[in-house]
Amino acid sequence: MKIQHPIAVAVLAATLLTGPTPAGAAGLVASWRMNESPGARTMIDSSGHGLRGTIGREVDTGLRIAGATGYRFERLAPDTPPPRPGHLVTVPDAPALDPGTGDYAVTIRFRTIHKFGNIVQKGQATVSGGNFKVQIPNGIVQCLYRGSSGSILVAAPKRLNDGNWHTVRCARTRQGVSLTADGRLVAQRGGPTGRIANSWPVTIGGKVSCDQIDVGCDYYAGDLDYVEISAG
Repeated sequence: MKIQHPIAVAVLAATLLTGPTPAGAAGLVASWRMNESPGARTMIDSSGHGLRGTIGREVDTGLRIAGATGYRFERLAPDTPPPRPGHLVTVPDAPALDPGTGDYAVTIRFRTIHKFGNIVQKGQATVSGGNFKVQIPNGIVQCLYRGSSGSILVAAPKRLNDGNWHTVRCARTRQGVSLTADGRLVAQRGGPTGRIANSWPVTIGGKVSCDQIDVGCDYYAGDLDYVEISAG
């Protein structure tokens, strides 16, 4: 694949690893390995920064799934009330979890046969301070950053809801946004997004503020092996 934008070379070189970054690595903000035992209700942060999450009671943990240990999010009917907050994993707001104006990346390893849902996000579309999210409408992984200077969305060129494990990295720099899938740069778009900093938690598996009537909860259905955030 021909790479024309100069920043893409640096982004690609930094994203070839398909496993979680070792704890203590430079730039690592949070590393949620999702290896907790069955019935666990606390998601451990392996980065050493103590950014733990609360696991909803509808999230299955400790599952051996195609060679990995991870979480399972069962399918819920889209836009069908009532909301199901037990379907989410939530990590309380912390300054380190906001992209601010610097480089920032979210990496996930997921597996699904479904074609809908928000996998991980902080904030929602209209909140003050901007937001980011990784979602999978129609089986196409999309990466969005919205900040004080604009909003950029990039999308994978093909569906990844084939039931296999895939590693996706959604990266924002001052030059633009890029999406790497299974070690290959598959989408990028240049332009500024500006400052992103809100008071919302990180949510995994859907939206935290929704009613399934006026605001859909966009619940993810599938498996997760890990979620990692890095910055700088």
